[in-house]
Amino acid sequence: MSKLLAVILTKNEVDHIGECLATLQWTDGAMLQDSFSDDGTVEVAEALGATVFQEKFVNFSMTRNSALANAASMGATWVLFVDADERVPPQLATEILNHLSQSGSQAVGWWIPRYNIMWGHTMRGGGWYPDHQLRLLKVDAVQYDPNRQVHELAELTGPADYLKEHLLHYNYNSLAHFREKQYKYTNLAANILYEKGITPKPWRYITMPLREFHRRYIKLHGYKDGWHGLQLCALMSWYEFLTYFRLKQMLSLNEK
Repeated sequence: MSKLLAVILTKNEVDHIGECLATLQWTDGAMLQDSFSDDGTVEVAEALGATVFQEKFVNFSMTRNSALANAASMGATWVLFVDADERVPPQLATEILNHLSQSGSQAVGWWIPRYNIMWGHTMRGGGWYPDHQLRLLKVDAVQYDPNRQVHELAELTGPADYLKEHLLHYNYNSLAHFREKQYKYTNLAANILYEKGITPKPWRYITMPLREFHRRYIKLHGYKDGWHGLQLCALMSWYEFLTYFRLKQMLSLNEK
């Protein structure tokens, strides 16, 4: 029989971990790959029956590879990666179990659509929907590129397929929370561009933000989310500018 293990990457997620684990009781077990939380996350998870492994965080790809190795040591055939601020509805749980019980599928990975819920609004466009995530994975058929610092991507040795039911992602509880997270991402993105040796032309500081707004608001239907969509697409355009501005600062410091 295949063993399905739910795996959650954590760092100080005490506000979310209990509710997240409550939606994973249908799996064969839950495991935390924890980056030394100090807010009670580990204690809550262990009290709810989860197994916890701890390791210093380097980047998400390396953390997921460690989680896969630990899951394999626990006898898992499949893993379902879930973020602490995500929830698995019963309909998705049923669909996953139905697919894993069928012997005909050759898929070693499954993409799951995701609803992003931002301070009470369920997003319908702008790149936040359908937001497919490659999260249901066969343990011996997947690896992550350890050199990819953000937006890690699973590399499969076989085909992937798509599920129909959705994950629920409560990723931002306020506009201030959204802005705080995006500022951190711009630093990471600028560092990646710097390491690739990219030197932007002066006009890029204008054209790249404009292109990002057009991509999200028009091509990816951000307008479907009304004021939320306009606000968020404009902010993502601003963060695109900040990414290149910070890249310029890094290049200037290197020249001195």
